Amino acid sequence: MRHDRSMSAHPAPRTVAVVGAGMIGLSTAWFLQEHGVEVVVVDRRAVAAGASWGNTGWVTPTLATPLPDPAVLRAGIRGLLDRQSAIYLPRSTIAHEWRFLLRFIGSCTHPAWQRSMAALRPLQDAAGETFEQLAGTADDLVVTSRDVHCGFESDEQADGLLEALRAVAGTGLAVDMDLLTGAQVRAAEPAMSERVSVGVRLGGQRYIDPPRFCEALAGQVSARGGKLLLGSAVASVASVAEDGGRPALAFEDGQSERFDAVVLATGAWLPRLGRAHGVRAQLVAGRGYSFSVRTERMPGGPTYFPAAKVACTPLADRLRITGTMEFGDVEAPLDMRRINTVERNVRPLLAGVDWSSRSDEWVGGRPVTADGRPLLGASATPGVYIAGGHGMWGITYGPLSGKLVAGQVVSGVRPEALAPFDPLRR
Repeated sequence: MRHDRSMSAHPAPRTVAVVGAGMIGLSTAWFLQEHGVEVVVVDRRAVAAGASWGNTGWVTPTLATPLPDPAVLRAGIRGLLDRQSAIYLPRSTIAHEWRFLLRFIGSCTHPAWQRSMAALRPLQDAAGETFEQLAGTADDLVVTSRDVHCGFESDEQADGLLEALRAVAGTGLAVDMDLLTGAQVRAAEPAMSERVSVGVRLGGQRYIDPPRFCEALAGQVSARGGKLLLGSAVASVASVAEDGGRPALAFEDGQSERFDAVVLATGAWLPRLGRAHGVRAQLVAGRGYSFSVRTERMPGGPTYFPAAKVACTPLADRLRITGTMEFGDVEAPLDMRRINTVERNVRPLLAGVDWSSRSDEWVGGRPVTADGRPLLGASATPGVYIAGGHGMWGITYGPLSGKLVAGQVVSGVRPEALAPFDPLRR
């Protein structure tokens, strides 16, 4: 039974622990502070040490659609088993995560996609505004507004994105786009090579430098009186009956501490702590890879090659190149073959890149749910809340998710927008 209560029966918490110092955890902590709550952010490593570090940093609601998509089935299961493909499904994952895979494949239908899109629509409408709310409070919380330019080698490749954008527009989301010739898109983004013969401009998008933004957000949380416990591993979260049911964090070093409420925002590690609190939704790590290079022609903003499944983001003096989705163990080491696949796929499409300067090679596990919807809200344990499962879109939806979950923690009332994301669903 859900334990949400009316505001009159729900005492506002004074102290809340947020486990996870990525975008979602830090955003939750920041918005809890807006309600006057004392927060402690705990992470076993460091700020933005997981999927929040090496991703694209895009705030692009137009593209932030559910990963289970009919296009996955059209591409064929056989292609998913190819290590060289953009989306890779290791056979070891099939053996250990077959329930997830069955659910995921079952969600790759048009009706299921439409249901998930309907659930995400309130988040898509407000995601950008929430970033602007954060950015308006500090100069170092930088959000850059910029069009996304997409490049293709043929009209047939462009048709796939255009079809997807028409489907998104059909859900009611405003889609600002233009179809461009190769010359037009190369003029807009000279970093694209002559191989790019068709382009699409997506207007009204934003991007951030993820590590810098998260570090700045952590600095804001700390400056406002929050405590950061970094390098502290949580072993479990328990409700302590003799203390009125207040949740207790049990650390791996044997220490424990009680709080009025706890929010679990641990990304792809969410099942480890969440399972004891009723989280049964199938979730696996969708491992993404990235690296950075120097280039003579730095793009003015985000650049996307949908057919190659590669995204590029200008960050300071280097270009971050991100790609692939590999379902697997979140703790598995970086597979250099996947980095090489990303480079091989994008090499013909970029001009003026010094490929010998490749560095910052990274892999991060993004928490992917089988139905493509995040897990947001109250768990089965009073005082314990869940915030995660956004797949590739934890940056886009992170601040808004943190704002909504923080509101529920304080009031005890679930916002209507969170109803489709019940973390107790199966």
